[in-house]
Amino acid sequence: MAPSSFLLSVLLTLAALHGTSAVEYVVDNRATNLPGGIKFDNEIGADYARQRMMTASEYIWRLFQQNTEADRKNVARVTLVIDPNMKPEDIAYASNNEIHMGDNYINRIQGDARGDDFNGVLYHEMVHIWQWDGNGASGIGGLIEGIADFVRLKAGYVPSHWVQPGEGNNWNQRSDVTARFLDYCNDVRNGFVAELNKKMRTSYSDQFFVDLLGKNIDQLWREYKAKYGM
Repeated sequence: MAPSSFLLSVLLTLAALHGTSAVEYVVDNRATNLPGGIKFDNEIGADYARQRMMTASEYIWRLFQQNTEADRKNVARVTLVIDPNMKPEDIAYASNNEIHMGDNYINRIQGDARGDDFNGVLYHEMVHIWQWDGNGASGIGGLIEGIADFVRLKAGYVPSHWVQPGEGNNWNQRSDVTARFLDYCNDVRNGFVAELNKKMRTSYSDQFFVDLLGKNIDQLWREYKAKYGM
């Protein structure tokens, strides 16, 4: 790492201190000789990406009401990898505190490379770094993805291809449908998604919706659809 990059990493780590633990944000461009990697260096840049990773973390902590170190996952380092080995159609995924973005995806970004597209994907994947997953509970992948898109929605990075409020055939049809439904639930009870995430720290049950909102998911879905005349 160049001295200037190292200094920035240190400064960002210090800036991430809010009386709790520090998080180091690292960018690893493994596609420096490929079109997407070149575009990343020229139009986005490691410094900007690290700053946005830090901003996303702080936003997620506030939205999830994770105000203390004890509320959060114990993550010391988050790495953004510009990955040349992903399938051309793939965008990004998070695993083991690493976010992998495909260099082909970076190369496909239209317009401002630092705009809503990049930031929306980054926010979505940063949620996966910090959210609770029911302690590995099975069958909740749709909800996990929906919560990540809910955060993207609240942060204002909604892509044009998403469904509109009220659309969809089932609450967990796909992540944008789930995000819109969760936004409705969050309007029913302010802070619902934060409370749901907290409950998912150790397990998951559909009963959580009843515990927090007094209604089961099917009833909530019907009322959500009725609100929009669907």
